[in-house]
Amino acid sequence: MFPQTLQRLSRLVMEVADRELPPRFNRCDSERKSDGSLVTEADLVVQQQLAEALLQAWPGSALLGEEMRTQEQQQALERAGEGVWCIDPLDGTSNFAVGVPYYAVSVALIREHRPQLAVVYDPARRECFSAAHGQGAWLNATPLRASHAGTPLRDCMAMIDFKRLSAALAGRLAAEPPYKSQRSFGAVALDWCWLAAGRCHLYLHGRQKLWDYAAGWLILHECGGRALTLNGEDVFIASLEPRSAAAALDPELFARWSEWLRIPTTSRR
Repeated sequence: MFPQTLQRLSRLVMEVADRELPPRFNRCDSERKSDGSLVTEADLVVQQQLAEALLQAWPGSALLGEEMRTQEQQQALERAGEGVWCIDPLDGTSNFAVGVPYYAVSVALIREHRPQLAVVYDPARRECFSAAHGQGAWLNATPLRASHAGTPLRDCMAMIDFKRLSAALAGRLAAEPPYKSQRSFGAVALDWCWLAAGRCHLYLHGRQKLWDYAAGWLILHECGGRALTLNGEDVFIASLEPRSAAAALDPELFARWSEWLRIPTTSRR
């Protein structure tokens, strides 16, 4: 059954996103942040609206938003044992700003240093991906199931973000791709969800931040998918440290993918 708390969270996220994002799609100016990424009015408005709604619905919780100052983010994360909402108000800002309809709102509840609830909402397609720790994952309240069992690596479609990989690995992938075809769409949270939904087979990203992957990681995990960093560590840690991620929905396929990527053997068991 679809958990009641997750229903409540999904409705909250969808209401804010549907109200604030479509009217601004491809219609608001953007600016460069210190790290070179874009921020728009939509990012700021949605973060504020989500923060207010979450604190009203769950008083006493902490908030960690992408558009907060680093010091504020760290202070919020130090309360993760009590419960902190990790928010990416607009994942895929660059797409949103130029009119590419591949963007989402991502919210995860981190408690005891692990994600407990997750919602990733795509207003363009009205698709709401969600998960609850130990209870499963859903797309619009329909359970997501693992797939792709038995697919050879050579027949796979992969989602690869090349620009954040080492030159050596990116060059090897370009010259000797082990998969059939490759895509890069530009919104990390949705990438994790599309992998969980079986819309691609493999995933690789060299550097993503906590608010990018926290919700999507839980959704894939609850579908039975596997993910590790390129160093063979668990992808999720309750830290602001950026993480690499290699993933697949099918465990056997993940083993073949991680072997090709030369992820340490002991971490792939």
